[in-house]
Amino acid sequence: MIFFNLKKFLQYYKLHLFIWGIYIIYEVFILGLVSKSFRPTGAYIIIYVSNITVFYAHAFFLNKLLSNKNLKLKPIKISLLIILTICGYTLFNYYSGLAFIKLGFIRISGPISFTREFILTCTYRSLYYIGFATGYVYLIKSFRDQKKVEALERQNLVTQIEKQALENDLVQSQNNYLRSQINPHFLFNTLNFIYNDARKKAPMAADAIMNLSEMMRYALKRPEASEMVPLSEEIEQIEHLINLHKLRTANTINLELEITGDMFGLRFPPLILLTLVENIFKHGNISHSTQQAIIKITYERDKLNISTINMINDNKGKQTESHHVGIDNIGKRLSSFYGNDYIFRYYKDPLNRFITEIDVTVVNPLARLNR
Repeated sequence: MIFFNLKKFLQYYKLHLFIWGIYIIYEVFILGLVSKSFRPTGAYIIIYVSNITVFYAHAFFLNKLLSNKNLKLKPIKISLLIILTICGYTLFNYYSGLAFIKLGFIRISGPISFTREFILTCTYRSLYYIGFATGYVYLIKSFRDQKKVEALERQNLVTQIEKQALENDLVQSQNNYLRSQINPHFLFNTLNFIYNDARKKAPMAADAIMNLSEMMRYALKRPEASEMVPLSEEIEQIEHLINLHKLRTANTINLELEITGDMFGLRFPPLILLTLVENIFKHGNISHSTQQAIIKITYERDKLNISTINMINDNKGKQTESHHVGIDNIGKRLSSFYGNDYIFRYYKDPLNRFITEIDVTVVNPLARLNR
């Protein structure tokens, strides 16, 4: 683990180590050979430890100050940082020098004195490395700002691409919408033509075409599943569905639709009523001679009751499982619209009939207009 961290450290700071190595070699050996004077090893240790420490310490705190978005007192804070750095550099050199002399790493003829010349030398050297550290911070900051600008440009480019893609999708959606308007228009015109042509020759086929056309028209204009719809429109579609089945089976079905109460202005979740009726046709025995299938819709005193009764068709496989798929969906839709303020029951009675009952409180805002 230590080797791994050391390897990572050397890889990250290899440029720093290279530059400091070149600089130290230059100052120690080249200038020493030129001036023909070398200082004790302990002196070099103190000098370069203090120099490197000043460089990175000042760079660290200066970067913190520049990163602060609060511009108040920032010049004063930077000035105080420089003064503290100079003082720290001077004191470090003085006391580390005393410690090295006492330990015998440095040998001089007299004691180190805290003279004016010593202070000026330390001030110059500290300002020298403070200048390098300041340049280093601004250089790094400029690289970071450049990366931010490049990142913003890339983000803007991505945003423009996404915007263009959205515009293309919008155009495509508009084209699809126009096509969806044209195709149903053509379809309904064609169905009307067939209806008018078949009305005299085949009235039953004409009635089937009309009922199918009305159901398709309603399906195309159906709102979102999260919206209420007029209950009268749902009842009208049930009537079309019953008429189609009567025409298809030559009126052999035994089913009655009973409506009680004024449905004008009453709104109800879509698909629930249609699902109940479709389940009757799909899974029930609606041709029973004595047991009539019944669909009752009653609205009185803000209470809406919807019930269905039909004989169970035992000849169809997997009947119970199929029944419960639609039934479960009805329960979920009622829960999404009414929360817990509804009653939904379904069961099989001793006569082998499948019965469903829905009770909800529905306030009709147009009830007063109906009176």
